[in-house]
Amino acid sequence: MKPNILVVNDDGITAPGIKVLMHAMKDIGRVVVVAPDSPQSGMGHAITIGKPLRLDKVDIYEGIEMYSCSGTPVDCVKLAVTKIFKGKKPDLCVSGINHGLNNGINVLYSGTMSAAVEGAIESIPSIGFSLDDYTLGADFSHCIRYVKEIALQVLQNGLPTATLLNVNFPAGAHIKGIKICRQANAKWAEEFDERIDPYKRPYYWLSGVFQLNDRGEDTDSWALDNNYVSVVPIQFDMTAHHAIPVLNSWKFNA
Repeated sequence: MKPNILVVNDDGITAPGIKVLMHAMKDIGRVVVVAPDSPQSGMGHAITIGKPLRLDKVDIYEGIEMYSCSGTPVDCVKLAVTKIFKGKKPDLCVSGINHGLNNGINVLYSGTMSAAVEGAIESIPSIGFSLDDYTLGADFSHCIRYVKEIALQVLQNGLPTATLLNVNFPAGAHIKGIKICRQANAKWAEEFDERIDPYKRPYYWLSGVFQLNDRGEDTDSWALDNNYVSVVPIQFDMTAHHAIPVLNSWKFNA
């Protein structure tokens, strides 16, 4: 029996990246797509509270069951599990392929990765895929063989408990292979460009520069810079276990 595969993203249901991902997964199993009705980049693990959610079946690509959701990427996963799969969880959740990298600190902001994290929270083997190309005309063709291979490996071998994969692709067709990596120590040096609207009120555009503070050759950033596909196992348990002994040494007076 073919596996049931949930496909989600944060760029919206009509984004080119999800089209590539759903067709790649169609070669492996039964595909169900649940994606936001509009772009939701940078939403992180946001969920919709205080207003209703819409979930509409749509017919965009022949032979693929698809639903458009008015909420966030995480809402998409929650609704898929409870209302479409009705608690009989899919065998795999794949998110993407995102237009733009989700390496380093980006994983915390990413709607693509948060959808995959939600899948893992639901005990579904989950993978987030991203490409180093932000344009709508991005070429995903060189990613397809690696998307399939990584998905098949996860289906065959499973993943450690409470773990998912963050997979990033360099742009261009000259990929050397796959590297299992750690997340690089990197952050955004952010700026807010202040402008004035016609009513003389200030408004702001977020911009910034990605700063890599890590020259290790075992990181996702190094792998991508050297034309490898980076695969980082990540977890949603954010406990800093190494800090517990330090905190236990404190003398609380309360």
